[in-house]
Amino acid sequence: MKPKIFIDGEHGTTGLQIRTRLAGRDDIEIISVPVERRRETAARAEFLNKADIAILCLPDDAAKESVALIENETTRVIDASTAHRVADGWAYGFAEMDKAQAAAIAASKRVANPGCWPQGPIATLRPLVAAGLLPAGFPVTMNGISGYSGGGKAMVEEYEAKGEDAPEYLPYGLGFKHKHVPELRKYATLSRDPLMTPVVGNFAQGMITCVPLQLGDLDRVPTGKELHAAIADHYAGIRNGFVSVAPYAEVERVPDLQPEMHNDTNQMTLYVFANDTRAQALLMAVYDNLGKGASGAAVQNMDLMLGRT
Repeated sequence: MKPKIFIDGEHGTTGLQIRTRLAGRDDIEIISVPVERRRETAARAEFLNKADIAILCLPDDAAKESVALIENETTRVIDASTAHRVADGWAYGFAEMDKAQAAAIAASKRVANPGCWPQGPIATLRPLVAAGLLPAGFPVTMNGISGYSGGGKAMVEEYEAKGEDAPEYLPYGLGFKHKHVPELRKYATLSRDPLMTPVVGNFAQGMITCVPLQLGDLDRVPTGKELHAAIADHYAGIRNGFVSVAPYAEVERVPDLQPEMHNDTNQMTLYVFANDTRAQALLMAVYDNLGKGASGAAVQNMDLMLGRT
């Protein structure tokens, strides 16, 4: 019997992307609430409880409600909202985060899909803290740019309605209370809150995250090659992963490095740039905010939970 997959919120941005990624697969059965019953809580409860895996593509409060509607011990959950990312009992759905993370996801009944913004900084910082090259209390700042689809359906409609008049570069979260800060702090294994300064650009999807490092005040300043080696060694030990590390090079620019380079894939590429004389470095990650940053990660986690990888 094919496992039943229910996407709660299948008509939102992430839900539609997941449906597209699962189209044509004959090893699973997608179940959906009939259109005429879509607003019924009882209907959602019925489908949540008949699913083998429920993927929640909902606002936080609605996601919590969906979890509360599950009354059996068999429905497993992948939550794409922020609601459970630092909650006890939930596996964090970044499979390449550690060697044991894919197995933890595969064995879990509750998996919290990562946020798009924290995933790149976690991917670069966590190996450096683990290797002792950065202290957990290092004052981390991160910035970057994401396609407007990262803002959900309302922002997509706003940008597309404005067309050429839409902002090319729109900083947000300027109150420095970004909802992803707890997630980034926890899984990058930091002991203090990072400063996040995200930006939305006038393109639909794709993203780059950047973590600049002022290393001069450390007791021992790591070289760029040491930073790169620690990150590369980490991902070399991850089987069947989608994260790769670009070769280390002292360059002024990388012509093909741009936020849309991994669109419609689940790939993530990490870069390390450094000037050892100035004791400065930059950690970059490029991925699709709707792919590895959302729907791609959800499908990857689903496959792990079904034993498909």
